[in-house]
Amino acid sequence: MSTATALPTDLVAGTWTVDASHSEASFSVRHAGISKVRGTVAITEGTIVVGEDLTVTSVTATLDASTISTGDAGRDGHLKSADFFDVEQFAIWTFASTSVRAAGSHYALVGDLTIHGVTKSVELETEFNGTAVDLYNNLRAGFSASTTISRKEFGLTWNAVLEAGGVLVSDKVVISIDAAAIKQA
Repeated sequence: MSTATALPTDLVAGTWTVDASHSEASFSVRHAGISKVRGTVAITEGTIVVGEDLTVTSVTATLDASTISTGDAGRDGHLKSADFFDVEQFAIWTFASTSVRAAGSHYALVGDLTIHGVTKSVELETEFNGTAVDLYNNLRAGFSASTTISRKEFGLTWNAVLEAGGVLVSDKVVISIDAAAIKQA
């Protein structure tokens, strides 16, 4: 059971819609043990419901796995194949929060992440980046969040053993999110 914790003063209660054109999920994974591969996945929709305190705040988001981009068409095709994300069968990824709590200078956003048809609880270290009124008089809020997951826990087990030892793709994947949301009337 979480304790009521005040929200930042400029994050007002109500429903906020994630602005997909100003939001993105990215990932990085160690490749061949010596470098990192980075990529992005589009956030297609999301809703943040802000209550009077963190005990009544929720976040949902939908991501489109077919938008995976690493800057290399061959690698992107492999990631979209049945070896990895199998986007023909599992094109939609989702996140639905189960709790939010203050955690020092940031917030811990806990929720169910579904990737590749597998749902696991994750904790995102989340930072509130403030609010601003845009040119169209919309109140906007910005957030950054990150977590590290085990890709094997989501059924993503493809790999190749390297001649010098080790594996081609690390199990640990860092996920980062930058999101903007617009307050609904």
